[in-house]
Amino acid sequence: MRKKQLIYYLPYALWLLLFVLAPVALIVYQSFFDINNHVTLQNYVTYFESGTYLKMTLNSLWYAFLITLITLLISYPTAYWLHQTKHKQLWLLLIILPTWINLLLKAYAFIGIFSQDGAINHFLGWFCIGPQQILFTNFSFLVVATYIEIPFMILPIFNSLEELNPSLVNASRDLGASNWQTFSKVVLPLTMAGVKAGVQAIFIPSLSLFMLTRLIGGNRVITLGTAIEEHFLTTMNWGMGSTIGVVLIVAMGLIMMLTGEKKTKKKVTMK
Repeated sequence: MRKKQLIYYLPYALWLLLFVLAPVALIVYQSFFDINNHVTLQNYVTYFESGTYLKMTLNSLWYAFLITLITLLISYPTAYWLHQTKHKQLWLLLIILPTWINLLLKAYAFIGIFSQDGAINHFLGWFCIGPQQILFTNFSFLVVATYIEIPFMILPIFNSLEELNPSLVNASRDLGASNWQTFSKVVLPLTMAGVKAGVQAIFIPSLSLFMLTRLIGGNRVITLGTAIEEHFLTTMNWGMGSTIGVVLIVAMGLIMMLTGEKKTKKKVTMK
């Protein structure tokens, strides 16, 4: 029986080994080599002593925080409305549909919308407002990143709301709690698992964005993802790029630990 179970786990174990553990191990290994393929710790020394890399790290954390916060503020009310409305599956399908479109195509679509001759500037022209520089700004970067990430925040929150026991909400109202009290004391705490899952799904990928920083931010938004791309594709300093990758992996691990579910051990006393 155990042998049969091991056979079922084998494909998953191979996938985990080949596409998760092996690439991470390769990045860690490569981080100890300089541009001349000499074993060294200088990459880590350079990273922690360089004000440029530390500034990139702060930028990455700051923009990931902003994207996650804006996405959460939009997604939670949307998920709550979906939970209350009819035709939930239809609305969910409309929300998921944009995720089927390639990221690069969506980025180029927003370039057309935000450009000098784009739809927004044409709309502003109706009010006698001259063309505005919207593309290649922090604003355009945050808007596009938030738009792309929203479905991945809505879905876990919506699932948590769907799993919420309606009798708890009804009991709160029967006991005289206001709508806000019911939401803040009952609904929100019981759906925090979905919020945490959404934060993980948004914050972690947002740390390493590089395509949007170039196409939408115009390289004005500099993050660690941009630095990794530069080292691997331009300077060919794979060791330094891998070092930054290791830092990102550690940061992602810390975020998962902070937002993960804490398991409490229940002690059973025998009498």
